[in-house]
Amino acid sequence: MARAKKVGGASLWPWLGWAVLLVIADQFTKTLILGYYRLGDATYVTSFFNVVRAHNTGAAFSFLADAGGWQRWLFTGIAVVVAVFIVWQLRAHPGQRLFAFALSSILGGAIGNVVDRLQHGYVVDFLDFHLRGWHFPAFNVADCAISVGAACLILDELLRVRRER
Repeated sequence: MARAKKVGGASLWPWLGWAVLLVIADQFTKTLILGYYRLGDATYVTSFFNVVRAHNTGAAFSFLADAGGWQRWLFTGIAVVVAVFIVWQLRAHPGQRLFAFALSSILGGAIGNVVDRLQHGYVVDFLDFHLRGWHFPAFNVADCAISVGAACLILDELLRVRRER
């Protein structure tokens, strides 16, 4: 069995475990939506939140959604390259907790959405926040993981710069 590189006593495996947990949560929630909702169905939850079933063939905010299908493979390829880079970074820096948490969150989210693209040809979105007729684009657990990971990367960098002053 291959061993994970340990740096300063830290291991890669907890971070990969977090990413796997996020993929499982993401795919579980999407399976529920696919099983109980038809495309376009919505359930009112609060005055600012609905559960919906939406399909996104594009990237964030439906970027390139109407591009004709080639974008499925482009986004999948980009996600694979990013996943390899993230694992490389996690392997090199497993002891940097905020950095590793951020990267593993992005990894889990990216893989969750790639599974959708490969399985369905689109990403299943279902969280719909709105206010006074304005709707934020629907999103999913994988998107949340990617967003939290990106925010943590920014925070990690700000803290690093502050420590170096």
